[in-house]
Amino acid sequence: MYLAVEHQIDDVFHTASALKVKMDESTDFSSSIANGVDGLLRQDQVEVCERVTYLEKKVRVQEDEIVCLKSAVADILRRLNQVEAEKAQNSILPTKPVFKSSTPHKTTPRTPRRTPLDNVYVTPPTRHSTPPSSAKSRTPIKKWGSMTNSTELNGSHNVRRSVSQTNLLSRSQQKQGSKDPQWNSEEGNLRIYLRGRPVSLYAPSDLSDYSVDKEVTTPDQKLQLEYVFGYRGRDCRSNLYYLNGEVIYFCAGVVVLHNPEEQTQRHYLGHTDDVKCLAIHPDKVRVATGQVAGHDRKDSKKKKEESDKKPHVRIWHSTSLNTLHVIGIGDFDRSVCCLSFSKQDGGAKLCVVDESNEHELFVYDVEKGRKLANTKGSQDPVLAVEFHPSEPNSIIDVGKGHIQFWTLESGKLTKKSGVFDKVDKPKYMLCIAFAENGDVITGDSNGSIIVWPKGSTKAGQAITGAHEGGIFSICVDPEDGTILTGGGKDRKIVQWDSSYQRTGLTKEIGEEYGGVRMISKGQGGPTLIGTTKNAILCGSLDLELQPLVQGHIDELWGLACHPSQQQFLTAGSDKMIHMWDSTAKTAVWSLELPDPGHSCCFSPDGSAVVVGMETGRWVAIDTSTHNIVAEHTDGNEQIECCLFSPDGSHLALGSRDNYIYVYDVKEGGQKYNRIGRCHGHSSFITHIDWSADGKYICSNSGDYEVLFWNVPSCEQETSSSSLRDVEWASQNCTLSFATAGIWPRGADGTDINNCAKAHKKPLLVSADDFGKVNLFKYPCSQPKTKCQSFKAHSSHVTNVAFLFDDSRVLSTGGNDMSVMQWQIVAADND
Repeated sequence: MYLAVEHQIDDVFHTASALKVKMDESTDFSSSIANGVDGLLRQDQVEVCERVTYLEKKVRVQEDEIVCLKSAVADILRRLNQVEAEKAQNSILPTKPVFKSSTPHKTTPRTPRRTPLDNVYVTPPTRHSTPPSSAKSRTPIKKWGSMTNSTELNGSHNVRRSVSQTNLLSRSQQKQGSKDPQWNSEEGNLRIYLRGRPVSLYAPSDLSDYSVDKEVTTPDQKLQLEYVFGYRGRDCRSNLYYLNGEVIYFCAGVVVLHNPEEQTQRHYLGHTDDVKCLAIHPDKVRVATGQVAGHDRKDSKKKKEESDKKPHVRIWHSTSLNTLHVIGIGDFDRSVCCLSFSKQDGGAKLCVVDESNEHELFVYDVEKGRKLANTKGSQDPVLAVEFHPSEPNSIIDVGKGHIQFWTLESGKLTKKSGVFDKVDKPKYMLCIAFAENGDVITGDSNGSIIVWPKGSTKAGQAITGAHEGGIFSICVDPEDGTILTGGGKDRKIVQWDSSYQRTGLTKEIGEEYGGVRMISKGQGGPTLIGTTKNAILCGSLDLELQPLVQGHIDELWGLACHPSQQQFLTAGSDKMIHMWDSTAKTAVWSLELPDPGHSCCFSPDGSAVVVGMETGRWVAIDTSTHNIVAEHTDGNEQIECCLFSPDGSHLALGSRDNYIYVYDVKEGGQKYNRIGRCHGHSSFITHIDWSADGKYICSNSGDYEVLFWNVPSCEQETSSSSLRDVEWASQNCTLSFATAGIWPRGADGTDINNCAKAHKKPLLVSADDFGKVNLFKYPCSQPKTKCQSFKAHSSHVTNVAFLFDDSRVLSTGGNDMSVMQWQIVAADND
């Protein structure tokens, strides 16, 4: 180990010296050329200029290599501290610089210095000796042309630099090409590369006949989307309707058809990214949904279809869930923001508004899928568009500071802007509805209702002060013609009669659900309320509204499954935690945290749950009383991960400040006493696992380190190979020999966010940055391991976990804020 450290230091400092020498010589020789003091011939001067240019360019493109070297230096410094603590020697490398930490091994280290690599920290070294020849005092080289012959270089330092340059070149060549995994049969370890940096993973000692070229087939099981917890009400409108006994809405890249009677869901999965708008055909069978532009994903080896990359509209059958038409590929810019079917002609036409700078308006033939007309709309945002139900070829759209009346004639769209005669023009027109007599009803940001008489573009009756704040939705009851309006700020739903007079019926929804985003009422059905906090309420205004769907309203990372029940917990940046029941498919209880949550874990008996927050604070909650029983703070940075030991006697928390904090757990998870801190990582902690006997912790960090720790001493196990046969209770660490196959070719280390193994089945699931949940065979130690990939999230998948009985997989989305429940079923034979 001692010699290995010495060789590692040689390699790092030779390479670093090579980079320094290249930059110094570029400067030195540029100056020499300018002054003409070296007597080189003109031809040599030209050659020098070319070489200097080449080296300068090469130094610039070697940024990743320099970053890796800095991380390696940090690793060496840490190892040197450990060696020096064990062996009292004056010097380890007598002919090379020796770096020591300025603080003793067991004292609190100095505040680390951030390097150019994001989230990687390097402790500034203290130089105790100087190299025999520095860059400034080295013996000058005769000519650049002599660099090809190392024997012509004067001084041993320059000879070593030449060798180092050769090594550096080979590394650069490896980086530019593909760095394939390498198996060392003598040491029994596998080396994979992430962002050009090698990561060594030790295999079990009883492994035989291992080959990196062996391919592993996909598992015999697959995942089937069973339920989506969430609704996109925070920033979308007109997205909640009754459809043949089901409630239809969207979340992430999924259109959900929810059966409130049976608490089941069906899902349309034709979209490739966020769904932004929804329209129901007059036949109550066909549905149109529009999406944003898809992202190019580097994990795909096949050429993508145009519909995967560009915003488009899909018309599909709500019973069979089959796609009927894909419309508008190549027509739209960023996304589709509004949709509406025509009513007068039985839904023969579809109006679409593009969310481009011009907010272009399109009209398509529904049956043939061809474009009938298009024109530039408004420079300002368009928030809603509707075909008039009783005036053929008449379209109305509203948005920021405008209402526009369009007419489609002979393939052309002409418009008239609404005139706010004797009515204060609002900043935003937020929603549209149509009265039984054909009047256009709009709600605005002033809280006013404006009535536009049928056939007129001038504002008629205005009801000011209808709501405090904006009116986000207006719904006309198809049974009795009464009107419901919903406010975002006052959270009130107000009923009006057909003559626009208050009926006296008003309902205020709870603050925990947010403001009213969407009101919908079907023929003979209850009232549906979509809220700004991504919840759907169902019921009657004169009785009570019950939550039908709940969800998070900010980025979501925390996920933990109960050890013995069909329940799981999620924690998000919205400060909310929800305990969900996977069988009842509803939230059992919820709790607001003092700070945004990021990570969570259950105690082995399920009596307590720990939630780590973004501020360095963490709390322990009694799962029976839902009360916080303990609260602690470790550092002032985010608690990235937390995990109880298998017997529940210890708790480990990995922080973004590079430390792992270990606590002794007493009284069934009611009391916690910190017993130590594991320090040695040079970047933030990403994942931790406990050994089955609770004696060791394995940890991963943001700069792809794999370290091991003794508990309760919290000392690092410096010999990774000695723990190669340790049995691990969980598989959260994405960097391990058992998970080497989850990394796609060319991965940069951030492609995989989390992973988890099943409790009894030989399965492993991973969450990636491409919106996919991937199912592998476990162990997944072959680099060429195939998987089953499943797409429903529209954002990076942040976390995955198996239920305690391995019947289902749970996944959480980052920006799409959704929780998805997947059922494990047998894969198709074909």
